[in-house]
Amino acid sequence: MAHVSIRPTATLRAAATRALHTQTLPSHASAPIALSLIRAQPSQYIIASLAGRKYLLTPRDLLTVPRLKDVKVGDVLKLSDIHEIGSREYTLRGSPTIPPEQVRVEATVVEHTKGRMEVIFKKKRRKGYERTVYHKQTYTRLRIGPIDIVENPSS
Repeated sequence: MAHVSIRPTATLRAAATRALHTQTLPSHASAPIALSLIRAQPSQYIIASLAGRKYLLTPRDLLTVPRLKDVKVGDVLKLSDIHEIGSREYTLRGSPTIPPEQVRVEATVVEHTKGRMEVIFKKKRRKGYERTVYHKQTYTRLRIGPIDIVENPSS
């Protein structure tokens, strides 16, 4: 049986350093510390609920959701149901959501559009019943703005 030695490489050291960041913090102090750590990272993401579904979003994303009837092109929507915020190294999950005072994200309505033509063919065998229905689903497209992490939520 041959002797195999394992030497720490750069990737193993990076994994070990990354593992240090994933340690849990005390619950009473974890949110402000985690938010400051996430704010220091170069890029962030959020998981937010919009139109009844959860989406993973980053700044400048173009999001297509089912038609929002009460908005016009150019309207700015404030995303309030944010479930998670994170970066490459850190993540903060809400229970169930993160308070809107801590994270601000806006979405601008870019357009109202329709999807591709759907063909629905209905038939009852041996009855002579055949119908063809054509349908286009309506959608609203949103541009996600910057993710603003508030430094001191009490102010």
